[in-house]
Amino acid sequence: MDVKKKLIQDLIDLINEISSISEFRHAFKKQYCNLARRLKLLTPMFEEFKESKEPMPDETLKALISLKEPLASARDLLIFGSEGSKICLVLEREQIMEKFQEVTAQLEQALSGIFYDKLDISDEVKEQVELVHAQFKRAKGRVDTPDIELYSDLSSAYNNCNDADIDPDVLKRLAEKLELMSLADLKQESLALHEMVSASAGDPGENFEKMSMLLKKIKDFVQTENPDMGGPAIDGGLPSSGAGQASLNGSSKSPVIPDDFRCPISLELMKDPVIVSTGQTYERSSIEKWLDAGHNTCPKTQQLLSGTALTPNYVLRSLIAQWCESNGMESPKRPGNSSRPSKPPSCSSSEHTKIDVLLCKLSSSNLEDQRSAAGELRLLAKRNADNRVCIAEAGAIPLLVNLLSTTDARTQEHAVTALLNLSICEENKGSIISSRAVPGIVHVLKKGSMEARENAAATLFSLSVVDENKVTIGASGAIPALVALLSEGSQRGKKDAATALFNLCIFQGNKARAVRAGVVTTLMRLLTEPGGGMVDEALAILAILSSHPEGKAAIGAAEAVPVLVDVIGSGSPRNRENAAAVLVHLCSTDQHHQHLAEAQELGVMAPLLDLAQNGTDRGKRKAAQLIERMGRFIEQQELAQAQAKAQGESHDPAQQSQLPPSATVVET
Repeated sequence: MDVKKKLIQDLIDLINEISSISEFRHAFKKQYCNLARRLKLLTPMFEEFKESKEPMPDETLKALISLKEPLASARDLLIFGSEGSKICLVLEREQIMEKFQEVTAQLEQALSGIFYDKLDISDEVKEQVELVHAQFKRAKGRVDTPDIELYSDLSSAYNNCNDADIDPDVLKRLAEKLELMSLADLKQESLALHEMVSASAGDPGENFEKMSMLLKKIKDFVQTENPDMGGPAIDGGLPSSGAGQASLNGSSKSPVIPDDFRCPISLELMKDPVIVSTGQTYERSSIEKWLDAGHNTCPKTQQLLSGTALTPNYVLRSLIAQWCESNGMESPKRPGNSSRPSKPPSCSSSEHTKIDVLLCKLSSSNLEDQRSAAGELRLLAKRNADNRVCIAEAGAIPLLVNLLSTTDARTQEHAVTALLNLSICEENKGSIISSRAVPGIVHVLKKGSMEARENAAATLFSLSVVDENKVTIGASGAIPALVALLSEGSQRGKKDAATALFNLCIFQGNKARAVRAGVVTTLMRLLTEPGGGMVDEALAILAILSSHPEGKAAIGAAEAVPVLVDVIGSGSPRNRENAAAVLVHLCSTDQHHQHLAEAQELGVMAPLLDLAQNGTDRGKRKAAQLIERMGRFIEQQELAQAQAKAQGESHDPAQQSQLPPSATVVET
């Protein structure tokens, strides 16, 4: 790999790391979100650099080299903002603000060295990067002061944390503003503090001790205020105060949890036990984190996992519930069931029972049971939003994903369609992606029945509404399969494939994939197909692909100009707008004069003038750009003709014989 390619890939990898940081803790949340958002917008530029065959100017290469270090610093700063201690973030606000300013200035300086006009990148990407540069320029030197009251309260409590009493009002404000109101939040903060110990080689000094003591004060206050919180004690220097922990028999000592009821990873009582392919059982959230980290083995046995499907362990869940009841403890709730305590249950108990029965059938080895259960869940998920929430919370998604690879066509169709219906609920999209559904959906898109393929395409469109999913789906091999469906599907299948392709190609990196999969040839056929009904979709996709160098080249090679001129003259307002947008990109440089010449010969000027007066707002802008370029082209043509004529006349002997007597012809 040459220096340029390696550098571009390193920059893309850094941005991808930044994009994967999704949550930021309380202090500086606005600043962290702004920094991450701006940096993510640089991705299309790097993708176009990666795809470009043009040599990169030396000054641009130097600017990109200087961009690498501040990007790495920004990544580290964002990771600390996502995983660091909330208490530490507030107490060290001055150092953090200085770091923000330093990183912002370095990023702005590096971006100022990139001369976009000299680069082979699309107008849209150029405008986007220039906007990011301007935002960094404005942010340079600007200081956003975090919550002063929070800093004052925290400093006071931190400096007096060894005192017996701290003002309860201060502790209340700290717990609320730092969002440390639940045991889960307090445990997360404790873990973040202990990460500081690891980072300091086990010797963090007095600061850690004081922050740990302060966190214990906040935790004791929160549990005193909410004695019914319950839950396990927080590890790491924060022992439980005992409030709300006594069992019904009056003993303050918690019962010993049987080893079989503990997750082998977290060692805590399991709320949602699931079985992996080796037969071992884990807490769902713990094994999902293990899999998301890239592991493909069973944590307990180290055996290679044959698949990533997670099957609910209903028997163990029931045994844990019985044990909790007999020991006077509240039965552990699965995360999905307890996330909205203020909202009434979305499904009745009878519906919950029905769903649980269907999930038992879905996880059985009986093909008839699987098929009928998948079909019923498909219909239930189609019926209403509450059902979609309940089905997902019950753990159906991994089981349905597991059925995408079945050889039974009808079961496969039910499974992918159930996932489509579940994906309508925004909260379910992330669960479907994290259950590794995309490879299975792509498998159905390639190999399933026509109805299953169509519904797989619709599912990919639904999931790709979330921007980060566009990257995941594009990298999965979905695009060639969507192009195939666009070519050979039914009318509905073509529509579903076109919608998914359009949405995926909003991400710059997916445009080249679509072009290389042959989408332009298919789109041109759909444009000229009599009564095909796909003109709107075909033009919309061509308009978005034409901004990419490979897309522009493929559209030009497909002899699209006559079709585009015809649409500009007689198409619908939206189609005229998109056709003009494609033609603008085709005629964007002096090397593409042949397209302008062809459009001129086909009489494009009259429809362009009409579009500039009567089109949509975007259509008017595109028409004006084309008219201006066409005008320059005609002027250049006329000038060239005049020069050629003048040169021809200067060598014409007949013209020389008519010179006046006073003129002297110098022989050469």
